[in-house]
Order: sequence, then structure tokens, then C-alpha cells
Amino acid sequence: MANTFFKFKQFTVHQDLCAMKVCTDACVQGAYTGRYFKDNQLTAPAILDIGAGTGLLSLMLAQQTASAITAVELDAKAALQAKQNFNASPWAGRLQLIQTDIRTWLVNPPFDFIITNPPFYESALRSGHAQKDQAMHATNLGYADLLKAIDRLLSASGEVSVLLPYPSFTGFEALAIKQGFYLKQVLYVRQSVNHGYFRTVGIFSRQPAETHITELIIRDAANNYTAEFIELLKPYYLIF
Repeated sequence: MANTFFKFKQFTVHQDLCAMKVCTDACVQGAYTGRYFKDNQLTAPAILDIGAGTGLLSLMLAQQTASAITAVELDAKAALQAKQNFNASPWAGRLQLIQTDIRTWLVNPPFDFIITNPPFYESALRSGHAQKDQAMHATNLGYADLLKAIDRLLSASGEVSVLLPYPSFTGFEALAIKQGFYLKQVLYVRQSVNHGYFRTVGIFSRQPAETHITELIIRDAANNYTAEFIELLKPYYLIF
């Protein structure tokens, strides 16, 4: 049984109401995106988190930025959980949770940056658990619908961070290009030196740019965390 909470250095994520628990790849996305802000000295007054779940990504970015962050979540239980996690965090004053369907949600002005860890699988076997299927499978939000929402809600100069399975990313990128987005940075993630790529984090922009490509290996041949993984997650994980 998964732990009911996950404690980070500056915040705690309770997850007993959420189908999808805190996982390493989502932590990698949050840390990688936070480092992207720091390395490029980005300021994004308004950030949107699409599909908040526990609120993990919003909390990770709140730790690294001074931005106002709005998180949208469709599932009622997950929305309640994220709101509770926000309210218990040091950044409660600039975190808000809205329970709604991103496909029909209207807001103005648009956001300066969007982060999303969307439903992974557009065609795969379902678990039979409705809440988990909604979180893991694109039953309610397909990639094309997600990109339409991003296009509608992102400013002209805005950027977006997306986490997807490695095999799905190429198809998503093709759809993104059709929608007018360009892949600015990409991180290919391997579970260990003995595994191939299993996750991809992409940062897209509306402006044409040469793609900067990096990779991250989580564990070495001795099954210890690599120095690169430790450095990336050090601002968040208690064990580092």
C-alpha cells in the first residue's frame, strides 16, 4: 500500500485521496522545470498546472519561483487533496486550485508558463478503477485536446513543460508542431544504466528554436542514485 503522504524538504504532499501517487518521474519533471527557470533567470508572473493531482508540480515550482500558480483538476477528490496540500504549504497565498474541465475553462489574461503531467495512455488496457483510469489514461483529455487548451491558455511568449512516456512523445511533438509549438528543450530519462528511455520531459515554445537535448539516468550499475539525479532532486528530497 502506498504511503498516505510524501515529505519533501519544504513541503508535504498528502495523497490518500488521489489515484495517482507521488512518483519519481513527476518529481524529475518538477525539478527539471524548476532548474530551467533558475538557469534561464525566467520570470513568469502566472503559471498554470493542468491536471494538478496531488498538487506536486505546483508545489515544486512554488518553491523555485515567486509566481502565482493556478492548478486545474477535474477529479473532485484529487482537487480537494491538492487544495489541502496548498493550504498547508509555505506558499498558500499564491497557490490556488480550481476544479474544472480544462477543455471548456475560459480565463483572461493567458498564462506565462504551463506545466502538465497529462494522462499517459491514449490506447491501453484500463485498470477498472475509474479514478485511476481517468488519471492515467486519456479517457477525458486526449493529447490533441490538451494542446488546444494549452494554445488557448498560453500567452504569445509563453512556454510549456510536458511529461510523457518516451514512446508517446514523438507523436505528441508532431501534434504540438501542427498547433504551432516548437521543442526548445528535451530531457530523456532512464531508470538505470541497464534500461532504455522510459520518460521524456519536453519544454515547448511558440518561437522556433534549436532543441537542446539532455538525458538523465536515475540509478547506476550498483543501483545507487546517480550524481546527476542527486543534484537535480537535492533541493527537494530529504535523503539528499
